[in-house]
Amino acid sequence: MKIRSVALIGAGAVGSYFIWGLSAVPDIDFCVVAEGERRERLLKEGRCINGKVIHFPVRTPEEARGVDLLLVATKYTGLPAVLPAIEQITVPGTTTVMSLLNGVDSEEIIAEKIGWPPIVHAYMVIASERTGSSIRFDPKATKGLVFGEASTPDKTDRCAAIEALFAGSQVHAHFVPNIIQQQWAKFCRNLSYNIPQAILSVGIGAFQDSVYVSAVSKALEDEVIRVGSAYGIEVPRIDRLYNARYSKKNRYSTLQDLDAKRHTEVDMFCGVLMQKAAAKGLAVPTAETCYNLIKALEEKNDGKFDYA
Repeated sequence: MKIRSVALIGAGAVGSYFIWGLSAVPDIDFCVVAEGERRERLLKEGRCINGKVIHFPVRTPEEARGVDLLLVATKYTGLPAVLPAIEQITVPGTTTVMSLLNGVDSEEIIAEKIGWPPIVHAYMVIASERTGSSIRFDPKATKGLVFGEASTPDKTDRCAAIEALFAGSQVHAHFVPNIIQQQWAKFCRNLSYNIPQAILSVGIGAFQDSVYVSAVSKALEDEVIRVGSAYGIEVPRIDRLYNARYSKKNRYSTLQDLDAKRHTEVDMFCGVLMQKAAAKGLAVPTAETCYNLIKALEEKNDGKFDYA
């Protein structure tokens, strides 16, 4: 099994990592999928990544149909809108689909449209900064793609093919045998760090420098662990030792969204945890409070409270 063609839906912060890493790889037919005005804009402008404009093929879903690997890197709020395109591109038995969204339910959403067989579970570890249409990240510090099969700890033929594909590129990719547990661990970190920081609008150093910020973070961690356990998933505790590679002023993606007056992905974090907790009869009061606060901050950015 060999991957010869790759299509990407979503050319934002995460998608740009794959544009940067795959667009110049020999013998790989790589494209971004888009339609209408967005397609024309991407063809004309390309994408500015780490200060360099990269141009790449942009195809419609019909033109991309039957690719070996489809990468889905939209925002969580944009996922429902691209489900018809995912269905159109995917050819059962030949196309592998990987969702690069954070969280623990994007694969479930996609599987409702195309079924489970094409899906390989995955998530991304990348610290990127988006300013307008320009994306920046540190290639050396980026862990990149983490992936694996939900149904087996073994490295299947298609996982080996994915590994071989990225080994010949600049993309960092890591197969893991326990992908579901790893996804929940990433989900836990995102909730525990992104959400309190976004509410307070402070750098990540606050988690080390304030017992109060740390308390909120740990309360969210406890709730994720409790809900994960209800689904038979042992979510590991977060290693909270300060990583000197990161500046204390760094701002995670949720806060970056609020800074730019964009709506956040709080539904993918607190919202999904609340849904999964409710399905098991559990309460997650910290997540619910944080959800309401983030939604209120979005309303504030929208001008809802501009009473003057």
